[in-house]
Amino acid sequence: MKEKPPVIDIRDVNFRYDRENVLEHINLSIPQGAFVGLVGPNGSGKSTLLKIILGLLKAKEGGVELFGIPQDKFKEWDRIGFVSQKANSFNTGFPATVSEVVMGGLTKKIGLFRRPGQKEKEAVAQAVRAVGMETFLTRNIGDLSGGQQQRVFIARAIVSNPSILILDEPTVGVDSQNVDSFYRMLTQLNQELGITLLLVTHDIGTITDKVTHVACLNKYLHFHGSMKQFVELDEQELSDLYGHGIRLLDHHHDH
Repeated sequence: MKEKPPVIDIRDVNFRYDRENVLEHINLSIPQGAFVGLVGPNGSGKSTLLKIILGLLKAKEGGVELFGIPQDKFKEWDRIGFVSQKANSFNTGFPATVSEVVMGGLTKKIGLFRRPGQKEKEAVAQAVRAVGMETFLTRNIGDLSGGQQQRVFIARAIVSNPSILILDEPTVGVDSQNVDSFYRMLTQLNQELGITLLLVTHDIGTITDKVTHVACLNKYLHFHGSMKQFVELDEQELSDLYGHGIRLLDHHHDH
């Protein structure tokens, strides 16, 4: 059987704003089915790299392939789900139910002025169920907590059945008691629905027992490998990667 191409393959990408190099010689390959944590301090180029993957910025040198297709020839953008940081600053006065917000993720597929049919309604119900929000379908999005809203935005991103979901700092605005269950939900999306996940975060400690692979970015890609390899780095090596002292939180779970 032919091996599936990586979902995202970034080759020798450089990027600069004006004269300042933000990314240098980035090589990053994300295999299908992986749960990748992209970590790095603030200002390390994480958001820029995301914009390059999503085609919002063009790399000055190097290239990106999506599902084995050069990015400039890639057409199937609905295979990539994205939840931006801005989802957290959503206007809570916006008069829309959970169901309507999630249905918005199908606008491209059904067209702006066509009414959603049974198939679309089922897709919405399925996406909402996948993020554990099925009892909130008719609730106004503005009445939900930050963590619940974030789950709804994830449902909106997965309703069109993407192959990969990219999340930019998804736990900002999620209170600490709910962060663990939030990550459990992401693990289920990855393992049960088979969605490849790319999670961007500066909070390295909380993801060490959740992800399968880690990429450490700080202008350069200082590390890219499996979680197991990452955990085996000692604190000095980690600090060198990150540019400052860092401690991995050790999460002992009973699974």
